[in-house]
Amino acid sequence: MKTVKKATFNSTKTLAATSLLILSNSVVAGNLNSVIDDFNHEHKTNSGIERVAINDTTAGGKTTTELSVSSGVLQLKGEITPPRGQPGWSSLVLPFGAMGEIQDASMYVGVRLLVKINYGNISLSANSSEVTNYDYHAAPVVVSQDGTFHEVKVPFESMKRAWSEQTELNTQTLNSLSIVAYGMQKSSYDFEVDEVSFY
Repeated sequence: MKTVKKATFNSTKTLAATSLLILSNSVVAGNLNSVIDDFNHEHKTNSGIERVAINDTTAGGKTTTELSVSSGVLQLKGEITPPRGQPGWSSLVLPFGAMGEIQDASMYVGVRLLVKINYGNISLSANSSEVTNYDYHAAPVVVSQDGTFHEVKVPFESMKRAWSEQTELNTQTLNSLSIVAYGMQKSSYDFEVDEVSFY
């Protein structure tokens, strides 16, 4: 059984990391389950949708991504090699439904992670169909890199856009969450996630 330490994120820091994903103006789907992914399936979230791993190679970087799932824990690791003049990144996207399907998460306060960061920096973004330039509302996830799983709660209100005008996150128009490893220079990252849910 894992030892879990609790940490609550309340900072309003802005994060200049890019997270890419599925966008669309689809109709709102049904009720949104509080548990997004407990990683008990090798490839799919709890809603039966394939997870998506994407990195900065789509923008000229050379970041590598290695994803594995074992015993209900997902591990994402690799080497960040940023595009010239931009941050490097590798993103794990957890869609809520079929391509671009919008879900209403307004009954929740934020996102809860059970996460272990072995090394590197990660952030969490809530991806809304209203954001069309990929500058999603995001917040850094900060825990001790002590080899232990930590419970982290990220309130929606703490999530900010990095380079765009600051707008309020509309939690009625979400289609996915992204967990993003990022770096401004060449570096390694390695993190594990046991569960992602709303609270």
